Amino acid sequence: MAFAQPYWLVLLVFVPIAGWWSWNATRKRSGMKFSATSAAIMAGPSLRTRLRVLPTVFRVCGLTLAILALARPQDRNVVQERFAEGVDIMMVLDTSTSMRAEDFRPNRFEAAKAVGTEFIQGRTSDRVGLIVFAANAYTQAPLTLDYSFLEKMLAEVEVGVIEDGTAIGTALAMAVNRLKDTEAKSKVVILLTDGQNNRGELSPETAAEVAKTIGVRVYAIGVGQHGEAPFVVDHPFAGRQRRMVPVEIDEEMLQAVADMTGGQYFRATNNRALRDIYDQIGELEKTKIEERIYTDYEERYASLLFPGLALLFLEILLSTTLFRRFP
Repeated sequence: MAFAQPYWLVLLVFVPIAGWWSWNATRKRSGMKFSATSAAIMAGPSLRTRLRVLPTVFRVCGLTLAILALARPQDRNVVQERFAEGVDIMMVLDTSTSMRAEDFRPNRFEAAKAVGTEFIQGRTSDRVGLIVFAANAYTQAPLTLDYSFLEKMLAEVEVGVIEDGTAIGTALAMAVNRLKDTEAKSKVVILLTDGQNNRGELSPETAAEVAKTIGVRVYAIGVGQHGEAPFVVDHPFAGRQRRMVPVEIDEEMLQAVADMTGGQYFRATNNRALRDIYDQIGELEKTKIEERIYTDYEERYASLLFPGLALLFLEILLSTTLFRRFP
């Protein structure tokens, strides 16, 4: 409940003053005179005498209710409608063996999965899908609003399941194909890789041309530090060994793909940088939300005004009849 004209509530300050003045005036008003009052004092006050405060109480309560009614109490029923214009996003994740390099913690692949999960959890009305690739590309999850299902599908992805290689063009084309028939006004591919396109029959540039034609923006992320990165290999005789291997990211190609589609290219050299990149992409591809608020007002002053007037009428009635004082 709220008051439409709350400035009337200031008058409530004067209600106790009016009540005290009325009661004090009633006590000082002289009544009938008697030659001796000792008998009346010994008899004690009657019930009528004890109740003579009622008119003052009724007056105070009546004035309070009348002032509250002047302030126009209202019940406000607020209805809020939200209209979300979501973004369709295909996440494309490289699962080639080079993603096991340990320049990220614990390695590139696990860091990419962890940050990707956080990105999914931050979406609200966007459909998100997942494509994984190495020498070939596969749809791990179609576009969906079921984020818990998508997180489960991402958690099940492993390196080494798909034949080794890096078919960036094939994976990008598959993502674009998933987005071509959707009705979303904003369509996005987030391509994460640490290598060069060395498998597949379709080049990344050709796939980017198709993406540009149907309005798909590509955000490309190259993961790996500059120079060399530690990599654990299984030696048939010496066992597991840690070696330094060169980082070979085709940044020129990824930059061209991003520029061609109106997206951006990012280079992530550690976990923090990768998380910041996903945050930046999330800011660039925010869901547009329109809110409409409808407020229904229902006046409640009558429920206070009429009882207040009734109490004031009752105060006048009692003061002029039952509790009338004779001079």
